[in-house]
Amino acid sequence: MKRRFLSFSLFITLLAGLFCAPLISQAEGNTNGEFRVGMEAGYAPFNWTQTTDANDAVPIPGDHSYAGGYDVQIAKKVAEGLNKNLVIVKTKWDGLAPALQSGKIDAVIAGMSPTPERKKEIDFSDAYYESNLVIVTRKDSQYANATSIDDFKGAKITGQLNTFHYSVIDQIPDVQKQQAQADFGAMRTALASGVIDGYVSERPEGVTAETVNPDIKMVEFSEENGFQTDPADTTIAVGVRKGDPNLEKINTILAGISPEERTKIMDKAILDQPAAENTADGDEAEVKTGVLNDFKNILDQYGILFLRGTGTTLLLALVGTIIGTLIGLLIGVIRTIPESENKGKRAFQKVANWLLSAYIEIFRSTPMMVQAMVIYYGIALAFSIDLNRMAAAFFIVSINTGAYMSEIVRGGIFSVDKGQFEAAQAIGMTHSQTMTKVVLPQVIRNIMPATGNEFVINIKDTSVLSVISVSDLFFQGNSAAGANYQFFQTFSIICVIYFVLTFTITRILRWVEKRMDGPSAYIPVEETTQAVATGEDK
Repeated sequence: MKRRFLSFSLFITLLAGLFCAPLISQAEGNTNGEFRVGMEAGYAPFNWTQTTDANDAVPIPGDHSYAGGYDVQIAKKVAEGLNKNLVIVKTKWDGLAPALQSGKIDAVIAGMSPTPERKKEIDFSDAYYESNLVIVTRKDSQYANATSIDDFKGAKITGQLNTFHYSVIDQIPDVQKQQAQADFGAMRTALASGVIDGYVSERPEGVTAETVNPDIKMVEFSEENGFQTDPADTTIAVGVRKGDPNLEKINTILAGISPEERTKIMDKAILDQPAAENTADGDEAEVKTGVLNDFKNILDQYGILFLRGTGTTLLLALVGTIIGTLIGLLIGVIRTIPESENKGKRAFQKVANWLLSAYIEIFRSTPMMVQAMVIYYGIALAFSIDLNRMAAAFFIVSINTGAYMSEIVRGGIFSVDKGQFEAAQAIGMTHSQTMTKVVLPQVIRNIMPATGNEFVINIKDTSVLSVISVSDLFFQGNSAAGANYQFFQTFSIICVIYFVLTFTITRILRWVEKRMDGPSAYIPVEETTQAVATGEDK
């Protein structure tokens, strides 16, 4: 018994070491001469994602794509002034501040305004761009000819989550303030579908939306008829960690970029963005119109990114399901070990069972998105431990799946008749022999449908890992939609890819289940005996 316990302990230690070793590295700051800048790469014309290095775009490490836009050009000038190599870290908007505070990036250059709330958490440079607030609406809307925010009385208006754009909506009289949206892609989709009447934005984004979509209208206001804002709200600055020694240098670099040059950079960004490639004049515009041509253009521009995102999604779901199933089987076996007569071992068993129960309840009772934020950003903030993004994703999906699979395995073990346990014990089998030779083979077959279902669920649920900027299929689709403004077409393609994945996997699993079941009909013993006696070929 002691030998088995020691072997089991060594196995768990080795497994944990092998699995966690690539995940952890101490976050002691950047010492390799890199200037790591976080941005969405999906907020044109400030930043976007593209598949080539055209128009001075910068490669995004690990994403096989490039980042372009106004913010990227400013970041290049800052990195050059600091004598460092620019590295773009593609990060969701909600993850920018945690990524900066945890040391995963060195600066945020993503169209972020230095609001008083943000200044409590991070420091900001001097402004590198100033813009006016506008409302983006539909051209056929009753609000398209508005000249004052008062003209939007009673309208359904929204803004981006965690931005001051959302807070200024309250200045509109009797406004129907809608739920804040995660990004501009979601707001543009809601606007096109008629769910909202408009959303608050900044002029560059409004100009872009109006340019690439003839059904959209940007409404501008005079100073007295527009939103009343603090100057800090309409400016955009570089965000850095509290006490960053490079802040003064960054301000000096920004001061060297004249207003004329900044305007020139923005004008070029508006012309260079991917959405502008599909808006041409004259006969060329006629060639590029139509839904089918839109699908073709999207696949031509971003098909390779969708393919890589599909591979990432499938890999995460497959590895997470396999490891999660192994965790579930291991926990299931541990929780069926008979209670020891030794007081010390019995106490250890109770503690172990309590810890396993806590693990199961915690991970089954909280969303995977929350788990991802806590594990990826929370651990870095609390313990200065930097987790590799993809390795953390494997870890998150695996332990989340393991919590569900442990209960599925428990149900599978209970489905085995108690008489088989008693029979195995009667012929002298140990508990481990009973589990491995009698029970688990039946359990694996019994839980096969549920395991396949977890695999399909993981294919879809990996989309929540976009919160830590894992470049899965959903994240790549979101980036493409943010750059080309064709949200319905882009996400229709993503939807089809998800359907093909889940449908194919489901059919494969059904085939595996049938193979494990064996022939659909067995020959009765009487017929077999008769066939042998008569020499018939059965």
